[in-house]
Amino acid sequence: MRTLSEKDIEILKKLAPEAKIPTHYRSILPPVSMHYATDDEDLLERLKRLSTEDLKYLAGHILDDSECLLCISPEAAGMFLDLLEERVPGDTARRIRERYNSRTGYDI
Repeated sequence: MRTLSEKDIEILKKLAPEAKIPTHYRSILPPVSMHYATDDEDLLERLKRLSTEDLKYLAGHILDDSECLLCISPEAAGMFLDLLEERVPGDTARRIRERYNSRTGYDI
Protein backbone atom coordinates (compact mmCIF):
# COMPACT_ATOMS: atom_id res chain seq x y z
CA MET A 1 0.00 0.00 0.00
CA ARG A 2 1.07 3.55 -0.54
CA THR A 3 0.74 6.97 0.97
CA LEU A 4 -1.62 8.95 -1.23
CA SER A 5 0.09 11.43 -3.53
CA GLU A 6 -1.39 14.70 -4.77
CA LYS A 7 -2.49 12.85 -7.93
CA ASP A 8 -4.18 10.17 -5.81
CA ILE A 9 -6.02 12.82 -3.81
CA GLU A 10 -7.08 14.58 -7.03
CA ILE A 11 -8.58 11.31 -8.32
CA LEU A 12 -10.20 10.56 -4.97
CA LYS A 13 -11.82 14.01 -4.99
CA LYS A 14 -13.23 13.33 -8.48
CA LEU A 15 -14.69 10.05 -7.29
CA ALA A 16 -15.95 11.26 -3.92
CA PRO A 17 -16.11 15.07 -3.84
CA GLU A 18 -18.14 14.88 -0.64
CA ALA A 19 -15.27 13.17 1.17
CA LYS A 20 -12.93 14.84 3.54
CA ILE A 21 -9.78 13.07 2.50
CA PRO A 22 -8.46 11.14 5.49
CA THR A 23 -4.74 10.66 5.59
CA HIS A 24 -5.09 7.00 6.50
CA TYR A 25 -6.32 5.92 3.03
CA ARG A 26 -3.67 3.95 1.24
CA SER A 27 -5.71 3.10 -1.85
CA ILE A 28 -8.41 4.85 -3.88
CA LEU A 29 -10.93 2.30 -5.10
CA PRO A 30 -11.75 0.54 -1.79
CA PRO A 31 -12.88 3.61 0.18
CA VAL A 32 -14.89 4.93 -2.76
CA SER A 33 -16.52 1.55 -3.32
CA MET A 34 -17.19 0.78 0.33
CA HIS A 35 -17.80 4.16 1.97
CA TYR A 36 -19.01 6.67 -0.61
CA ALA A 37 -20.81 4.89 -3.45
CA THR A 38 -24.34 4.01 -2.40
CA ASP A 39 -24.62 1.07 -4.81
CA ASP A 40 -23.09 -0.38 -7.98
CA GLU A 41 -24.86 2.15 -10.22
CA ASP A 42 -23.52 5.04 -8.15
CA LEU A 43 -20.02 3.56 -8.23
CA LEU A 44 -20.14 3.25 -12.01
CA GLU A 45 -21.25 6.88 -12.36
CA ARG A 46 -18.39 7.92 -10.12
CA LEU A 47 -15.87 5.88 -12.14
CA LYS A 48 -17.09 7.48 -15.36
CA ARG A 49 -15.90 10.85 -14.01
CA LEU A 50 -12.30 9.73 -14.45
CA SER A 51 -10.29 10.72 -17.48
CA THR A 52 -8.46 8.19 -19.59
CA GLU A 53 -5.24 9.35 -17.92
CA ASP A 54 -6.74 8.79 -14.47
CA LEU A 55 -7.77 5.26 -15.47
CA LYS A 56 -4.29 4.54 -16.83
CA TYR A 57 -2.78 5.88 -13.61
CA LEU A 58 -4.95 3.61 -11.46
CA ALA A 59 -4.24 0.65 -13.74
CA GLY A 60 -0.51 1.20 -13.31
CA HIS A 61 -0.91 1.14 -9.54
CA ILE A 62 -3.05 -2.00 -9.73
CA LEU A 63 -0.34 -3.68 -11.79
CA ASP A 64 2.36 -2.74 -9.29
CA ASP A 65 0.10 -3.89 -6.42
CA SER A 66 -0.08 -0.47 -4.76
CA GLU A 67 -3.80 -0.04 -5.59
CA CYS A 68 -6.02 -2.76 -4.19
CA LEU A 69 -8.50 -4.05 -6.74
CA LEU A 70 -8.77 -7.24 -4.68
CA CYS A 71 -10.19 -5.19 -1.78
CA ILE A 72 -13.45 -4.38 -3.58
CA SER A 73 -16.31 -6.63 -4.59
CA PRO A 74 -16.01 -8.68 -7.78
CA GLU A 75 -18.91 -6.65 -9.21
CA ALA A 76 -17.10 -3.37 -8.52
CA ALA A 77 -13.84 -4.75 -9.91
CA GLY A 78 -15.66 -5.90 -13.03
CA MET A 79 -17.17 -2.44 -13.55
CA PHE A 80 -13.77 -0.81 -13.21
CA LEU A 81 -12.22 -3.28 -15.67
CA ASP A 82 -15.06 -2.93 -18.18
CA LEU A 83 -14.60 0.86 -18.13
CA LEU A 84 -10.83 0.48 -18.41
CA GLU A 85 -11.27 -1.86 -21.37
CA GLU A 86 -13.67 0.57 -23.05
CA ARG A 87 -11.57 3.70 -22.58
CA VAL A 88 -7.91 2.62 -22.49
CA PRO A 89 -6.48 1.04 -25.64
CA GLY A 90 -4.18 -1.93 -25.37
CA ASP A 91 -4.14 -5.01 -23.21
CA THR A 92 -3.98 -3.39 -19.76
CA ALA A 93 -7.55 -4.35 -18.81
CA ARG A 94 -7.02 -7.92 -20.03
CA ARG A 95 -3.80 -8.26 -18.02
CA ILE A 96 -5.43 -6.94 -14.85
CA ARG A 97 -8.53 -9.09 -15.38
CA GLU A 98 -6.40 -12.24 -15.81
CA ARG A 99 -4.39 -11.40 -12.71
CA TYR A 100 -7.57 -10.72 -10.71
CA ASN A 101 -9.19 -13.97 -11.87
CA SER A 102 -6.11 -16.04 -11.05
CA ARG A 103 -5.75 -14.50 -7.59
CA THR A 104 -9.41 -14.65 -6.58
CA GLY A 105 -10.88 -17.56 -8.50
CA TYR A 106 -13.64 -15.23 -9.75
CA ASP A 107 -14.23 -14.89 -13.46
CA ILE A 108 -15.00 -11.22 -14.00
